[in-house]
Amino acid sequence: MTKNALIVGAGSGLSASLARVFSKNGHSVSLAARNPGKLADLCADTGATAHQCDAAQADSVARLFRAFDDAGAAPDLVVYNPSGRVRGPVADLDPVEVRAALDVTAFGAFLVAREAAKRMLAKGEGTMLFTGASAGIKGFAQSAPFAMGKFALRGLCQSLARELHPKNIHVVHFVIDGSIYRPDRGAPFDDPEKTLHPDEIARTYLELSRQHRSAWTNEVELRPYVERF
Repeated sequence: MTKNALIVGAGSGLSASLARVFSKNGHSVSLAARNPGKLADLCADTGATAHQCDAAQADSVARLFRAFDDAGAAPDLVVYNPSGRVRGPVADLDPVEVRAALDVTAFGAFLVAREAAKRMLAKGEGTMLFTGASAGIKGFAQSAPFAMGKFALRGLCQSLARELHPKNIHVVHFVIDGSIYRPDRGAPFDDPEKTLHPDEIARTYLELSRQHRSAWTNEVELRPYVERF
């Protein structure tokens, strides 16, 4: 039976690899982004459909899921990939920008999880996968907003897992510890020996989404072999 996979926060990086991997493995893929027009090539490549959604806005997230309800295609698997990042000394940070970053990284994850849970609880099964970072394990200097958001995301995932695993809904938090390979962005992202390849990350998402419920993973850390623990 074909599963419906929704990737929220779709773009040209990891989410594009996720779309390709899930599509190649028999999933019907939907992509959500604030600007869905940028996804035309990816949709042509994967057969995915593109949808407009601002993950930080409750009404926008609700509309997205209602559209799937109307089409009879509520997601069986949801990937939450967006994050907001504001860097700089804490004394210089703009509170408005910080709040916007937290809304995208953490509050948006809650909004999507809330809508997904309603559908998955009704069906009695489902999978939610969340893209975290090493910043959710340890805060780095001049990166307080990113750490705040990723710590909150990790806490959300732990809470969701404890609540939803007994109801047959698998929740996984992925700690991406290192830079993702993006040659178009230049150094340090263009070194394949020191970065995580997005296709390999996506393959891990797929593998964990297929786990038997007798041995579910709740959290996994992925890092290139040169990354320090």
